[in-house]
Amino acid sequence: MLYAPTRAFLIDPQPSFNKWESLFLDQILASMKTVVEKMTFNPFQENTFVVHDGSSCVIIDPGCFNGSEEEYLVNYIETNGLTPVAVLLTHGHLDHIAGLDFVNRKYGIDVYLNETDLPTFTASHIAANLYGLRGFIQPEVPNKLMKGNEELVFGEMKFKVIDAPGHCIGHVVFYNEEDRYVINGDVIMQGSHGRTDLPGGDGATLRKTIFETMFALPDDTVVYCGHGPETTIGVEKQTNMAVTMRSLG
Repeated sequence: MLYAPTRAFLIDPQPSFNKWESLFLDQILASMKTVVEKMTFNPFQENTFVVHDGSSCVIIDPGCFNGSEEEYLVNYIETNGLTPVAVLLTHGHLDHIAGLDFVNRKYGIDVYLNETDLPTFTASHIAANLYGLRGFIQPEVPNKLMKGNEELVFGEMKFKVIDAPGHCIGHVVFYNEEDRYVINGDVIMQGSHGRTDLPGGDGATLRKTIFETMFALPDDTVVYCGHGPETTIGVEKQTNMAVTMRSLG
């Protein structure tokens, strides 16, 4: 669910990339055919992504929570002349769907969620009360329930839907093989990983997901994280102490 940037819930991340790693990442981003725009929203500093091909766009994990954040999202879409065609959810935790009701009312587009994560999604209003997040509106149940392993195509944007449980029971990631990036929600963070102490979380499962699923992607795959900066699969294999020191299950 929620990213907790404290020692109690999250291993401290590694330092930022060195200059060569940063240059390598810049080269990958410059070669991409689609654009991935990151916007950091709500009290949990969640990363919302607008991915577009110059005309159509998908909104991934809309976390905008107040009027200024909603305006920022809409302004980016309108300024770039984009037409939203879908919302994709990596999972149903509160911080990743805080802006979904607004997006639904504004655009009325299809919303995709792994059906296994419906219990997480429908319990978000309970989490909002526990965290004192006043103003949260429980969104309608998504109209496109995925079973995993689908391939989604929107204009020039293509995503493989990959099951990635552990942070929660029905987490998925969206992998664009051609442009070599993955929108990975709360699986991997730069130098760390998503928390597993919430309902549906499991450390051993997340560790299996990271080693057997995420680390099976090419080393030059850019990882767009649900919180914090981007990284690559190759860098995390070498430097993610939270994973390599087996802090998980």
